[in-house]
Amino acid sequence: MQNFKALFLQHTSLTRNHLTPEILLRLVTPSCPLWRSKDSPFEDPFWAFYWPGGQATARYILDNPLIIKDRRVLDVGSGCGATAIAAALRGTKRVLANDIDPVAVMAIKMNAELNNVEVQTDTNNYIGTNCEEFDTILIGDMFYDEDFGNMLFTWLRELASKDKMILVGDPGRHGLTKKRLSQMTLLAQYKMSAENCEENNGFTHTSLWRINK
Repeated sequence: MQNFKALFLQHTSLTRNHLTPEILLRLVTPSCPLWRSKDSPFEDPFWAFYWPGGQATARYILDNPLIIKDRRVLDVGSGCGATAIAAALRGTKRVLANDIDPVAVMAIKMNAELNNVEVQTDTNNYIGTNCEEFDTILIGDMFYDEDFGNMLFTWLRELASKDKMILVGDPGRHGLTKKRLSQMTLLAQYKMSAENCEENNGFTHTSLWRINK
């Protein structure tokens, strides 16, 4: 943990330059040497970036706190932890930031500390499970692959049919097909800053959807 903390502080920078400036995060940004370097001390550091779907979800929660009031929230693939932090800031009953990468969990804890909130974490794989402890599932930026997207959406639809609220943040990746979008309700769309577009493969907007029952 100490070794990771030193590397984390060395290779990231503090930033509020995103859709949720209320949340302070340590991320790899264009100002960091690691942004352009091919040599990284981390393996697949997806947790070092604030992906657009997560930004949409967190922004919506911050603006609409009643949507998570008294709810038990599971943030799947939490990454940097910003969405879970947003839920904690808005006083949800319980929030669990879940990521199968144990390094991501360490980053989540450090980012939560920056924002003076406590966020529960774990590395379990919840995909395909009943998620009985939770009534709200948050998914961000996970429809990057058609086959995985099919498995993921089938699971989420099953959970939605059991009266769980499923919120999906995504900038429009190909895994969210027209057929899948037809089974969802658009809650919000946000325009991203120029720097955020650079950080996120040119996506200019990001959206939040709710899966229909």
